[in-house]
Amino acid sequence: MKKTLDFSKQNGLIPAIIQDNKTNKVLMLGFMNEEALAKTEATGKVTFFSRTKNRLWTKGEESGNFLHVVSIASDCDDDTLLIKVNPVGPVCHTGSDTCWNETNELDDLAFIKHLQDFIDKRKQEMPEGSYTTSLFTKGTRTITQKVGEEAVETIIGAMANDDENFLYEGADLLYHLIVLLTHKGYRIEDLARELKKRHK
Repeated sequence: MKKTLDFSKQNGLIPAIIQDNKTNKVLMLGFMNEEALAKTEATGKVTFFSRTKNRLWTKGEESGNFLHVVSIASDCDDDTLLIKVNPVGPVCHTGSDTCWNETNELDDLAFIKHLQDFIDKRKQEMPEGSYTTSLFTKGTRTITQKVGEEAVETIIGAMANDDENFLYEGADLLYHLIVLLTHKGYRIEDLARELKKRHK
């Protein structure tokens, strides 16, 4: 970090809040001194200063459940850190996903953003053998045709009171709509903003 942090308030330590980069769940709270922060930045793995062991401690050094750093930010007073990570395995020593005994997984709506990110990545990388890649390759006409087909199938499921098929085809419709948005240079959040604007 380029900012000057204030380690003086707690005898050379600052709290570090650890948050999952994908789920946004708070995983744990630890403390860092300047050396721990420097090692965290150098290795890309979260390292704390253990107050009980009185030494540096890299999370996962014994269990293998490392916390891979995505970003580090300081708060407005420069005396607390927010570190976003991709965790490997459970975080708590009890075996729980978090130190608050919560399950660390994407909630259903957050998965839609994850799906959008996945489709964005497909468009950037265009891996061979991917159905999504084939849609991007074929272009607007094919993608819009698929959106139309899935919309019709969703309607048929609804009209037939076939809830299982209605939900299945509705999911296909949403997936193809996100592909179309991505193809046109937009994201699902753009539709959310439009709906939010109308709601006012």
